[in-house]
Amino acid sequence: MFTGIIEALGKIVDIQQTQTNTHFTIESVIGKELKVDQSVAHNGVCLTVTKVEGDKHWVTAIDETLKKTSLGHLQRGSSVNLERCMVANGRFDGHIVQGHVDQTALCTHIQDVDGSWLFDFEYSQQEGNVTVEKGSICINGVSLTCFNSKENSFRVAIIPYTYEHTTFHALKTGDAVNLEFDIVGKYVKRLMGK
Repeated sequence: MFTGIIEALGKIVDIQQTQTNTHFTIESVIGKELKVDQSVAHNGVCLTVTKVEGDKHWVTAIDETLKKTSLGHLQRGSSVNLERCMVANGRFDGHIVQGHVDQTALCTHIQDVDGSWLFDFEYSQQEGNVTVEKGSICINGVSLTCFNSKENSFRVAIIPYTYEHTTFHALKTGDAVNLEFDIVGKYVKRLMGK
């Protein structure tokens, strides 16, 4: 389980294909602290560390993961948001994040509002996911509050710290992002549908 509070930015230094699997090599300041078999969220996608060497670690994404997330868009030099799983005695600063991406969305508009930023996103309604005004949303692993919540779109506000310390500073209109909708909302929606 994760909280959506990003620990570090990682840099993709290598990408290798083996049949339908994609192996990513990531360099980061937390690389030395990672262990094989550890779960780490990469842009909100929970992946297992398969190798650690110095400040680099390796993870593998299967074809299903690449189809359901934006990880397939990563290239050498791309930055990724990294978060290790929550420790049992830590503070719960974000919201409950599983690292299981529900679907992707497209960034449709970015507005600089004199010191902070507004980002608009659109997603397909076919998956049946919903946002709630002032509810939690996880975008590329970042725990945020959405507003202007509509049937297939929403907006988030990004403060300078989040902008600088996550991949939001590199996000452009038209870019795909990973979305994990609020777990409580998903269970309520499921129960209401029965």
